[in-house]
This record gives sequence, structure tokens and C-alpha cells, in this order.
Amino acid sequence: MAMSGHSTTAGPARLTRAHVVPFAVFMGFMLALELANAAIGWDHPEAPWWRQNPAYFIYPLQTFAALGCVAYYWRDISFNWSWKWCLIAIPFGAIGIAFWLLPAMAYDWLGLTGKTTGILKYLGVDARADGFDPSVFQNPAAWWTTVMLRFLRAVVVVALVEEIFWRGFLMRYVCDWEGDYWRQPFGRATWKSYLIVTGLFMLAHSPTDYAGAFVYGSLTYLLAVWSKNLGACVIMHAVANLLMGLHIMATGKYGLW
Repeated sequence: MAMSGHSTTAGPARLTRAHVVPFAVFMGFMLALELANAAIGWDHPEAPWWRQNPAYFIYPLQTFAALGCVAYYWRDISFNWSWKWCLIAIPFGAIGIAFWLLPAMAYDWLGLTGKTTGILKYLGVDARADGFDPSVFQNPAAWWTTVMLRFLRAVVVVALVEEIFWRGFLMRYVCDWEGDYWRQPFGRATWKSYLIVTGLFMLAHSPTDYAGAFVYGSLTYLLAVWSKNLGACVIMHAVANLLMGLHIMATGKYGLW
């Protein structure tokens, strides 16, 4: 049984903007974060929260700006929501994020300390303790607001923005970038699109996450090809990021996000 989806009569230019602009806005804020870190960042316990990690205020701005873009273009994106494929996407997300989290868990299982080197470093085996830590806020209301906004960003915004771009746009574009790539059916499988899309997805993350991103990206590509359903890819990503967030909050491995 299929859920209601969105059909669109938008032209190619509008479709391209609908799939690219939200991702471009999202990545623009990542650049802004790098600039803010260089300009005002001060990793010191006595620094005000907005200087300890500018992500505390950049991420909420990014979240609502990207979400606004997705809402604006919503009717131009065909998610093809389906109960069947959304349910199948759940174990895909769980398995994909398990591979992503495995190196950080292996760091503890192996009883390691300090920075890793060699093959362990390239596989992403690391403590992953330093990152977006909400405990910088002592006020409970501020702490909960920060955590909820962080989950909103990871589970909803990232899942939508990335899948709309990587699987909804780029998989098609790679198949026929010199022609009308919007005539390419969603989920068409080619080795070229697999290698390019999965490789770029991997490179869009930090080197520590390359191994996990490659496995996760490969599984998402498989789901896209199997289901021919963008909504399923979004659900897979949302489930994966939800589980990752819960794992982070339970273990304190804030470097994972």
C-alpha cells in the first residue's frame, strides 16, 4: 500500500534547483562554521558557549534555513512514499549505522588510548570524544533545546537534504549529464553512478568516517536501486541518524556528530 506522494510538472531547471538548493544552503552553513571557528572559536572552559564551539548557533540557523528550502520545493520532489519500502528501510538504516559506529566501539573494545595510527586510523578507530557536547549548557532548558535541535538537524534535515541531492539528483545526473538527466528513472543502476555518488558521499565526510561512509553509502545505493523509492532512502537515513544520536548521548562520543 503506497502513501500519497508528490507529483510534479516542474521543468528541468526547477527540478534541479529543488534537488540542489537545499543541499547547497546546508553546505554553505558548513563553510560559515569553518569561518566562524577561525574568527571567534576559542576551545577553553572559560569561553562563552558561542565561542567554545560556534556550531551551537550555526547549526540551528542551518537547520531552519535548509528546512525552509525543502519546504519551499517540497511539491517539486517525488518521494514516492511507500509503507512497504519505508519499513524495509528501517533495518537498512540500522545495519548501515552499525558499520559507521563500529570503529568507535572497537576503540573501546580494544582498550586503546590516545590517537591511533596506521590501518586503525584509516578505518576510523578513534575515541570520538570531542565534538558537539550539549553539557556546555548548565541550564536544563538550554540543554534540552540544544539536544532537540541537534536531533532535528540530524534526523530530519540531514536525511532529507542529503538524500534529495545524492540519490534524487546526482544519481540521475551522473547517468546523463549531457542530456535530459531528469528522464533517467530514480534508482537506475550503473557502475559509474555507484562509484561517483558513493565516492563523493564518502569524501563529503571527515576522513575518520570514510570507511563507515563508504559502507553506508553503498547500502543506500543498493536500497535506491532495489526500491526505486526516494522516500525509502530518506527513512533509512533518518533511522540511521536517530540511532547514531541515541548512541552518542548514551556513550558521550560527541565526535561522531
